[in-house]
Amino acid sequence: VQLQASGGGLVQAGDSLRLSCAASGRTSSTLDMGWFRQAPGKEREFVAVISWSGYRILYADSVKGRFTISKSNAKNTLYLQMNSLKPEDTAVYSCAADPSGELNTHWYEYGYWGQGTLVTVSS
Repeated sequence: VQLQASGGGLVQAGDSLRLSCAASGRTSSTLDMGWFRQAPGKEREFVAVISWSGYRILYADSVKGRFTISKSNAKNTLYLQMNSLKPEDTAVYSCAADPSGELNTHWYEYGYWGQGTLVTVSS
């Protein structure tokens, strides 16, 4: 599975941004797919995950109500809509895929990773 994330950039606090992650090599309809982020000097942390069916979703408490994860199986693409961005959301965001179907939230449980895309939120 190859994953390609895009959509990062520099925005102001309160703005919105949508990240995309294009998958190839294996369809997203058979994979749980997640977003993780890593801020400078901090450990990688879970953001959100969507099940292969699209019916189960989990969010980190820090983004619940502001971020929305979704995917298009037809386009084999994962999305992360980020609203009401805060400076503390600044990080490199990476997409990942997991074939286990267990809706995992730990980064080490994911076997496939895309390169990160930088999101910078200014105050």
